[in-house]
Amino acid sequence: MGRGRRACLSVVAALLMAPAGEAAAADSAKGQRTAERWCAECHVVASGQRRASDAVPTFAQIGRSERFTEATLAAFLANPHHSRMPNLSLTRSEIADLVAYIKRQAR
Repeated sequence: MGRGRRACLSVVAALLMAPAGEAAAADSAKGQRTAERWCAECHVVASGQRRASDAVPTFAQIGRSERFTEATLAAFLANPHHSRMPNLSLTRSEIADLVAYIKRQAR
């Protein structure tokens, strides 16, 4: 098993072992602020956004994707290896908030 795969599995395991209340405490409003600050340069993070790259999916597309469950999305955000996306070094709380916001965009 490669280092990247082990790192991804470690992140998923850590998220799964986090207290259940931590996941419930995810705040999509905080996630929106994080998205607007760090993600809106490339991604469309809200329906009224005017500018973004056509080369990357919107948050609504990511939120609807079967590929990205909450766990896989959180693992990717924690370690976006083999990706054009930079590692933003987000905290677990910021990741949980951002995942909650992205999933809310799927509606």
